[in-house]
Amino acid sequence: MNAVAFPDPAVVDFVTNNMIPLRIPADDPELGPRFKVKWTPTLLILDADGIEHYRTLGFYPPDELIPALLMGMGKASFNRPDRSAACAYFEQIRASYPASSLAPEAVYLDGVSRYIETHDAANLIGIFDRLAADYPDSPWLTRADPYRLLKK
Repeated sequence: MNAVAFPDPAVVDFVTNNMIPLRIPADDPELGPRFKVKWTPTLLILDADGIEHYRTLGFYPPDELIPALLMGMGKASFNRPDRSAACAYFEQIRASYPASSLAPEAVYLDGVSRYIETHDAANLIGIFDRLAADYPDSPWLTRADPYRLLKK
């Protein structure tokens, strides 16, 4: 990651403005076992209490690292629960990184977040419709398939 993703100016800017980065060796005797780090690089998105909300494993190019970090931030907000903040992160992935491998998951989680807040089934139908239109080969469409049955 040091050779490609981390020195990328967009990544540096994103991390500087949105995160408190901390690099810990995988063999750290306390934190390695606590967070079950088995391979590097492992990136964890933690909240202020040190609770893990998202984990990535392996190398990411810069154009996939930022969406992965946004996904972690979105999931942390979703779990808090701050659904409007979660939706903003998921929407940012969709809008700014539509070709990302994480964009279909962001569509799904955005719709779920909106449904939890409103109990409006149109949000679930919207997940299916958007995935079918934009990401027809995604496994997230398979997960959203039951929502098509909500159409009247």
